[in-house]
Amino acid sequence: MSTLIVIPARLGATRLPHKPLRDLAGKPLVVRVLERVQSFGLGAAVVVATDSETILAAVRGAGGDAVLTRADHPSGTDRVAEVARLHAFRSHDVIVNVQGDEPFLPAAALNVAVGFVERGAFPIGTAACRDDVAILEQPSVVKVVVDRNGRALYFSRAPIPFLRDPSDATVHAGVVLRHIGIYAYTRSALERWVSLPPGALELAERLEQLRPLSDGVAIGVGVTESAAPGIDTEDDLRRANASWPDPMQSRFSPLAAGTH
Repeated sequence: MSTLIVIPARLGATRLPHKPLRDLAGKPLVVRVLERVQSFGLGAAVVVATDSETILAAVRGAGGDAVLTRADHPSGTDRVAEVARLHAFRSHDVIVNVQGDEPFLPAAALNVAVGFVERGAFPIGTAACRDDVAILEQPSVVKVVVDRNGRALYFSRAPIPFLRDPSDATVHAGVVLRHIGIYAYTRSALERWVSLPPGALELAERLEQLRPLSDGVAIGVGVTESAAPGIDTEDDLRRANASWPDPMQSRFSPLAAGTH
C-alpha cells in the first residue's frame, strides 16, 4: 500500500509561540521533524502542511516538500485531510499525521501505527509508550488506556488508569501509557473524522482523537519502546537542545522535566 506522511505545522501555538520555526540544534523544529521521518527510509511521500509562507519557505529551503493550506483549519487533522485530497496525493492508500513537535518520534511508533491500517486491523492506528506514574499528575501529557487487543478505550489528560489503592502501585506502573503524537488512517476513516462535529468529550479534554472514538471508530494503539516526549514548552525546547541528538541518554522525560 502507498503511504503519505503529512506533518501539519502552524504558527498559532500559544505555549511555545512560533513553535515550528523555533531553533533545534541549528535548524527549525519542523525541519528536524521532517528529517526524522525521512531518516526512516520508508519510501513514503513526506510533506509539511502549513498555513504560513515563512514555514513553507523554511521547509523548501531545507530541501523538503511543503504545501500551503487554508488558515482556518480547526485542527491538524483537518489540515492533513486537505493535503490528502489534493490531486498529487490522491493515489496514496494510507495517510499518516506526524505531529510537528515530535523530533524524537521512534521509527517503531510510525511502523506500528501504519501496520494497523495496512493489515486492516484498525481504520486508525496510533502509538504509545510505557512511562513513569509521575505523568499521571501532568495535564500536558496525554495518557491512553487500551483493551487486551490494543484498541483504545480512552485518551485523557487526567490520571488514567486511576490508582485507587497505593498497594497496587506495582501493577499500576505497568499500565501507564503516554500517547505518542502520530496517527495513521485509511482515507475513509480520515474523511469520517473530519466530517464529524466536535463532541462533548473532545471539547472537555481538548483532545481531537476523542471525536472518532466517541463515534465508535476503532483506534489501535501499538505500545513501543520508551520515547522522548514532544516539544510543547520553552523548557522542553531547552532540554532538547541541551541533549541533542540523543535525548534519552539525558533522561529527557516528563519525570526528569518536573513541570512538563
